[in-house]
Order: sequence, then structure tokens, then C-alpha cells
Amino acid sequence: MFEGIITTIEFQLSLLLFVALAGYIIAAKINQSAIVWEILIGIAIGPSLLGLITYTETVRSFAQIGAVVLLFVVGLEFNIKDIFNVKYGIIALIGVIIPWIGGFFLANVFGFDFISSVFVGTALTATSVAITANVLREMGKLQTETARAIIGAAVIDDVLGLLILSFSMQIASKSLSIIPLVLILAEAAAFMIVGAFIGYKYLSKLIEKLDGTKLAGKFPETVFIFAMMIAFFYALISESIGLSAIVGAFLAGVALTSTNIKHGKNFKEGAEYLQIIFASIFFVSLGVLANFHLLTIQIVWFLIALTVVAFLTKIIGCYLGARIVNMGHKISLAVGMGMAPRGEVAMIVALIGLNLGVIKQDLYVSIILMSLLTTMFVPIILRYYMKE
Repeated sequence: MFEGIITTIEFQLSLLLFVALAGYIIAAKINQSAIVWEILIGIAIGPSLLGLITYTETVRSFAQIGAVVLLFVVGLEFNIKDIFNVKYGIIALIGVIIPWIGGFFLANVFGFDFISSVFVGTALTATSVAITANVLREMGKLQTETARAIIGAAVIDDVLGLLILSFSMQIASKSLSIIPLVLILAEAAAFMIVGAFIGYKYLSKLIEKLDGTKLAGKFPETVFIFAMMIAFFYALISESIGLSAIVGAFLAGVALTSTNIKHGKNFKEGAEYLQIIFASIFFVSLGVLANFHLLTIQIVWFLIALTVVAFLTKIIGCYLGARIVNMGHKISLAVGMGMAPRGEVAMIVALIGLNLGVIKQDLYVSIILMSLLTTMFVPIILRYYMKE
């Protein structure tokens, strides 16, 4: 009977929110980022320790909603020009090339074959914008030049990462062709440009018109429902063309930034409350996803080296990119740190490699735990550095 209760959606959701709340309480006591403690408690209740919950489809769905809503809320703090800045493109490009080279050669040194090494390099190119964005939100730093550079570059990073992943999958299937890569880049660019234009020019005005109708007067929540519908629709389109769903959600938020609401309930406030619930589940789920029991002595050394290389190559690459576009030393270093978390993006790359059969379970676990470690330590480091 007890096992039957544990597997229910109600128990899983209740437990996830309970431990998320515990993470907030501990973080408040020691003045730390709640993200870190949510992940740590996720590890505690997951397969690594207590085994109360596993990364089921239900947990994955809740986490996906959390990531989408979080990036929609973050997007509402930005302007369209922030994601079409050439400077951020340069930062992202160098911040992708250097980690890929570092990951590829490290895997080679440890004796992994060519295709496996390609996927390790691809995993290191990723950036989890959700992690850094939430840290910056906690600190009230979203409006700084550093935050704009980090998130703007991270969005472009996702597009570049998609191209590299497609390239890696072609190598794995031995069907290398330039045409699919060009099509992917064209689709991604078209979606971002057209999506931003339609959202800013038409959808934001449509929300304002809805706000002035009798319907919004009688049911103010309809404005919030319509705005969230747009966010999830953009996320759907983004995912359908191969980008992360959070890129589409972020783009929707950016497009609706200037929307003025007078009568209906403020959809920005509603989205904020929604993300508090589901983003907490997202961060806890990252800990649940890890399983330390799968580690072997042989793979521990590779995990340590991979984590160090993941940190250094991303920080160095993004630092150099930021310096090239004339950002100061301190800001450039902060940008590099903010781009270092790999989070769920690298985990997805690892899962694709495992499903294709080009990486084995030991390498898969290493990438998952590297993603977790970069996700845990960066908020701590960035928090103290940004205070300075």
C-alpha cells in the first residue's frame, strides 16, 4: 500500500514542494542561494540516498513546466535588443568553441573513442540559462550589464549548441551533410526574428485589447491565461525546431515586456507566482536525476577532470569573448562564471548520446554528474563575486 502511495502524482508533487520549501528555509538560515539546497535535497530524496522519488515522466513534466515559466518571467525583464546584440554572439561563439575543444581532447586522453569524445565536447558547449538567471533574480541583478550579457549570450549559445549537436549526431550516423546544418540555423534565426516581431508588434497589443474588453472586466484572470498560452506556444515552436523550450519561453517574455495592463490581473505577477511553484520543482528534479550509485572508481577521476575542464573552458572562453567586445575585466569574469552551469542542457545531450549508443553508461553518468556539479557550485561562486 505504501509503495502505491509513493508512485501517485499527488505524493510526488507534495514531496517535491515540501523539499523545495525545506531548501528555501535552509538557504535563508545561512544566507545562501536556494537553488543549491533544492538540488542537494533532491539528491537526498532521489536514487542516490533515500530513493523516495525517481526521475519519472511526471517529475520530468513538472520540471519542464518550471523551466518554461521561469524563463518566461526572466524574459519579461529584458528588451528585444538584448537578444540581438552582436557582442553577445561573439561571447557565445568563443564560449562554445573552447569548451568543445577541451571536452573532446580530455575524452581522448582518457581513452574514449572519437565519436564518444565528440559527444563529450558537445555536452560541454551547453549553458543552462535557467540556473544563472534565477541566481541573478534572487540578487536583484537582472538589470545589470552582466546579466544582459550572460542571458543574451546563453540564448545564442543554445542555437550554436543545437548546430553542434546536429553535427555530432550526423557523425554518429555517418551521414555528414552541410544542408541540415544550414536549415537548422535558418529555422532558429527565423523563429527568433519573426517570433520577437510578432510578439512585440501584435501579440502584446492583442493582450492590451483583451484587457480593455468586458470579458477581462468580468474575469480579470483571462489576461493571465492568454499570456501564459503565448509562453507555452512559443516554447512548443522552439522545441519543435530542435531548440530548447526555454528559449521560446524567454523570447515570449521579451516580446511581451512592454505590454501595459490596466484592468485585468497583471499577468507578470501571476507568472511570478506560477514559477515559484514549478521552478522549485525544476531545481529539485536536477538532484533527483543524479544517481551516485552508478559511479565506479575508474570513472571518478574522469568525472573530476571533466568538471574542472567544464568550469575552466567556459569561463576562459566567455571571458575572452567579453574582453574582445571591450567589457571590463570584472564583468568579463562574471559573464564567464555565469555561463558555466551546464544543467539540464548537457544532460539532454548525454541522453541523446546514450540513446544513439555512441556513449556508454559510465560516460553518461559522468556527464550527468558534471552538469550537476557545475550547476551547484556556480550559484555559490557567482553570488559572492557579484556582491563585490
